[in-house]
Amino acid sequence: MKISILGRSTGRGRRGRTSAAVALGAVLALTATACGDDGSGSGDGAEGSGTGKIVFWDNNGGVRTDIWKEIIADFEKANPDIDVQYVGIASTEYQSKVDTAIQGGGLPDVGGISASMLAGFAAQGALEPLDERLEGSSLNGKLNKDMIESLRAAGGGDDQLYSVPTSANNGVLYYRTDMFAKAGLQEPTTWDRFFEAAEKLTDKGSNRFGYTIRGGAGSIAQALDAMYGQSGITSFWDSTGKKTTVDDPRNVKALEKYAALFKKVTPAADLNNDFTKMVAQWDSGEIGMLNHNLGSFQDHVKALGVEKFRGIPQPVGPDGKRVQVSNPVDGIGLFKSSKNKDAAWKFIEFATSAQSNSKFNESAGQVPAHQDAAKDAWIAKAEPTKLAAQALSDGSTTIVQLPYYLPDWNTISKADNEPNFQKVLLGDMTAKAFLGGLAEQLNEAQAEWDEQMG
Repeated sequence: MKISILGRSTGRGRRGRTSAAVALGAVLALTATACGDDGSGSGDGAEGSGTGKIVFWDNNGGVRTDIWKEIIADFEKANPDIDVQYVGIASTEYQSKVDTAIQGGGLPDVGGISASMLAGFAAQGALEPLDERLEGSSLNGKLNKDMIESLRAAGGGDDQLYSVPTSANNGVLYYRTDMFAKAGLQEPTTWDRFFEAAEKLTDKGSNRFGYTIRGGAGSIAQALDAMYGQSGITSFWDSTGKKTTVDDPRNVKALEKYAALFKKVTPAADLNNDFTKMVAQWDSGEIGMLNHNLGSFQDHVKALGVEKFRGIPQPVGPDGKRVQVSNPVDGIGLFKSSKNKDAAWKFIEFATSAQSNSKFNESAGQVPAHQDAAKDAWIAKAEPTKLAAQALSDGSTTIVQLPYYLPDWNTISKADNEPNFQKVLLGDMTAKAFLGGLAEQLNEAQAEWDEQMG
């Protein structure tokens, strides 16, 4: 299965992918104490004994806690001389917790490292390069090459692999088939049908809404998806590679239309909803449509049953083409300060093996990184995952690559602009002003990146 997703975008001046992490700026000194065994080693850690205790930080704690504990139990059974301490951290808090630990100490041995946060951690010298370990591993040649390249590109430009891929996600439009059938509506496969259904399914007097919009944490990526999906613009950067397209007039118009859905066809609570609240609200209420990703599929199955909803790829535009923004590849990284890298790497190998990777992704509803796991029967039974894999590999979808390689990307796309997007929803800021400010920050970050890359 070829997954043509993510990776770095082209034509934006990524010159000479050499000496990256150092060129990104001053690297913070690692003062973290190791969480593994007490083997000797400096601030760069040590291979250790290959036995004893290691600490694993899950970057999506709560949501993935149960499946990780199951995989850890399997690992400890196969490796009785290694004890894995699991620490689940909410996805919205993970980056700040790791950044704090990099500067103040207390990093784990192993942690979830997705493409969206990789550049910042790598720039601070916190991650162990994994190419040589992977080359000598049973995983060599078994992992999806596109996912590996995505994580390699997101690492900051030094061509090192700092995270072993576990899965690829994809945006999904979930809709209530029972509500659509009752209203006589067609499947929302186009943006026109999406907006029509959102309006026709709304009956505020009966507390029914056509759509739930993400206004809280993580709102920017979803808004970008809706923007580019409608506008049909296929690159995040213009032809010069120096200016973003987020404030293109077509994107401004698309965001105006999308943001106008708030409170008109959505619950007012959406203003502060992150994905967990949004998903829970959709699962327990009378809401016609939800944009999320493959990760919430099992939640919907448990809450609604497969007969009441369907998850399909994002709508297509008037020309019949689908455009969507990239979802970051997820993975597992080894922290350089670990005093037990040998045991930590054994855990990474086990967790990304075919059996464990299949088990993890069946639970998460995502596309496996291990090529053998990607052939397992459950994928055909998990319709959203099957459809997503098809859409990403059959040429029907163009992916707008988000600039995960920019060290400031997470800050810009989250802390700096999520409050402003809420202002757009409330009518206190225009879409044009919001996107203009976002573009200014992105253009500045790209200019700094180009200068640092020389």
